[in-house]
Amino acid sequence: MRSRIIFLILILFCTCQIALTGCNPTEFKSSAAQVSQWVTSTLRDPKTFNYALNQEYPHVFLFTTEGLTTLNGDTGEIEPALAESWQISEDKKRITFTLRENLRWSDGVPLTADDVIFTYQDIIFNPQIPTDWKDGLKIGEKAEFPQIKKISDRQVEFIFSTPFAPFLNTTTGASTNSVGILPKHALAKSITSKDTKGNPLFISTWGTDTDPAKIIVNGAYKIESFTPGQRVVFRRNPYYWRKDSQGDRLPYVERIVWQIIESTDTTTLQFRSRGLDTIEVTPEDFSLLKQEEERGRFTVYNGGSRFSQTFISFNLNKGIRKNGNPVVDPTKSRWFNNLAFRQAVAYAIDRERMLNNVFRGVGTVQNSPIEPQNPFYLSPEQGLKVYEYNPEKAKKLLLNTGFKYNSRKQLLDADGNRVRFSLITNTENKTRVAMGAQIRQDLSKIGIQVDYNPINFNILVDKLNSTLDWECHLLGFVSGGLEPHDKANVWLPDGGLHSFNFKPQPGQEPLTGREVADWEAEIGRLYIRGAQELDENKRKQIYQETQRLTQEYLPFIYLVNPLSIAAIRDRIQGVKYTALGSQAATLWNKYELKVTE
Repeated sequence: MRSRIIFLILILFCTCQIALTGCNPTEFKSSAAQVSQWVTSTLRDPKTFNYALNQEYPHVFLFTTEGLTTLNGDTGEIEPALAESWQISEDKKRITFTLRENLRWSDGVPLTADDVIFTYQDIIFNPQIPTDWKDGLKIGEKAEFPQIKKISDRQVEFIFSTPFAPFLNTTTGASTNSVGILPKHALAKSITSKDTKGNPLFISTWGTDTDPAKIIVNGAYKIESFTPGQRVVFRRNPYYWRKDSQGDRLPYVERIVWQIIESTDTTTLQFRSRGLDTIEVTPEDFSLLKQEEERGRFTVYNGGSRFSQTFISFNLNKGIRKNGNPVVDPTKSRWFNNLAFRQAVAYAIDRERMLNNVFRGVGTVQNSPIEPQNPFYLSPEQGLKVYEYNPEKAKKLLLNTGFKYNSRKQLLDADGNRVRFSLITNTENKTRVAMGAQIRQDLSKIGIQVDYNPINFNILVDKLNSTLDWECHLLGFVSGGLEPHDKANVWLPDGGLHSFNFKPQPGQEPLTGREVADWEAEIGRLYIRGAQELDENKRKQIYQETQRLTQEYLPFIYLVNPLSIAAIRDRIQGVKYTALGSQAATLWNKYELKVTE
């Protein structure tokens, strides 16, 4: 549930990006040299400080928020976090969690079972709260939520109508974009209080204009300050529950500075000049930084293939807005909803060239929403459909389905309309901008004109999740881990990240006439079945079938999966870098890192 995948967004391969807006991170480092700290970067300003409403990745909650459990980025195992233990009933329909003793929020208030029940009952299960966490907790065809019961101040019990295999994975907190526990004493009033439209004030609570002192958290760090366009500063949470083997309270590092830099070129420059301590390495910078390791006193870590997907997607939504206008121009909608058209586009993109030229060979061609290193992956040898570069086959598919070419080799539809659409991506991501440029070039070879327009990420997200004003986008999802149900919010037809045919979420303007294709509904049903199946081999078969359908019908045309590579200064000790649960901007074991000078 981790609703993860969060786009979101996402999303962005170049997690560590920054554009200096009036301040130099080196100057900030030197001004606070007396404080134990490390400096990293991000691509953009945060959009919210309310974790339940978050739809982006990376995000501030990776530093501030934990769930009942957590994912060990080194082993891939689910481990205790706020809960010290859990018990699963013999019939697999009940899970009882026992919280640690003396848990406290960052303001010193005790964290109890009441906070857990509040998070689930009042926020997640509340139909008026538009949180992506809902999607991963809907059980069965009826989309029922589990029941939750308080046993004591330290114990809560979840009760399921049917066994629900992914549940533990939904409790792993911000490290995997899963459910994080939120403070009842700070947020309860925002649930019961309403705005002029009858919506809970919670929806507008803890925006980025909120005084950081009022943001109550349970993670290793709390937000100390936020300067738009410059940085977020995190301060050690004095009430964090973890202790080392000597009984000393963690984390060791007092402060983390998250610089906001909107250019990967600037990010690399700042790292090389020692203004940053960690960056996620882009393919174009890998060779350069690898050569500078010893002299620059840093290490380039290769965590293997990233747990993410990158793709282009067409807007398949046939809905009509309240004003009577269609979401997508009807002519273009007919193209996009034509399977042969999507398959032709897939055959026309030279992904091997993209891998070699854009990614410098640092990655692999991608063919599935589930990564090859995942045990649920269906390989081409096992029957997964792949789309090898074949522009002639693409042209044949188009001609066989009613398209035609004029004397200038431009593609026309049966009515004589020039086939032309817009492609958007986020301008801050240099790698993705280069991918889009190649796609425009590749599709021109089969007569399609692509109007390519990289835009600001926040504007892009608004188009995808609010206005729905887009035709084709190039983006990515970040997976939380190995559990395939993490992607439920992408594949359930009413899911919060079902972007190719988005159903407006609570509080958004409804649509009429939106249609769900048979294959689209079937994928959703398979995800429901997969969550109810406890036999691992049968689960694999179910999720393999979802991959067959996604590759046959192409709601997403997958491109390239890069390696997860980070450059981290040697002054940061205790790094355990892996692709699973690790981002250069955050480092999954941040609570046990030490800094030396």
